[in-house]
Amino acid sequence: MKRAIASISLCFVLTCSAFAASSKQDLQARVDAAKTVLEQIMAAQDRSIPMNILQSATCVAVVPGMLKGAFIFGGQYGQGVVTCRTGHGWSAPVFIRMAGGSFGFQIGGQSTDLVLVAVNDKGFQDLLKSKFKIGGDASAAAGPVGRTGQASTDWKMNAELLSYSRNKGLFAGIDLDGTSVSQNMDDTQTYFGASHTFESILKGDVAVPAGAVPFVKSVAQYFVEAKKK
Repeated sequence: MKRAIASISLCFVLTCSAFAASSKQDLQARVDAAKTVLEQIMAAQDRSIPMNILQSATCVAVVPGMLKGAFIFGGQYGQGVVTCRTGHGWSAPVFIRMAGGSFGFQIGGQSTDLVLVAVNDKGFQDLLKSKFKIGGDASAAAGPVGRTGQASTDWKMNAELLSYSRNKGLFAGIDLDGTSVSQNMDDTQTYFGASHTFESILKGDVAVPAGAVPFVKSVAQYFVEAKKK
């Protein structure tokens, strides 16, 4: 009974989170959490993102603490940040929402860190859309892991986006088919204090805000390291 009540409460939180307004402080905390998640994942040398994928990355999305809950109807919801490669480094971050659902007799809940890597220009173009569905509008695959090993090359032909998850310290590729990814224009405008399009930000036409510099530098650090190998 307690478990069922907890699951219902979590689903209620998922619904409310989708409509809650975020303050500048909330958004800065999200950016800082994304940096921490990325650094912790990349520190796991034997179970992190392979070098050849880092070399191919055009964009990186990090969703810290994506919530998943279920009581008969399943659901998942998370908010994260995206930065993309430009001709002069990595872009300022934009804010996204990820949401999905499933049906079935199920009870449970968990929080998972997600990383989504665009590995070609099509993946980059997907992130410029106001909304798209993984597995429908955009092809995706569970990303291979093993920083020092040679990842399978199948993803080069079959995927625009590679997805990863970390739950309770474990890091692995994850199937996100059916999950929708949408631009969070309200949060992006709040963070920048001005209205900018996702395209102008992700193409590097907007300066990186001071609070986002550490996150962008972390992404750039791993990208540069990958290019040197």
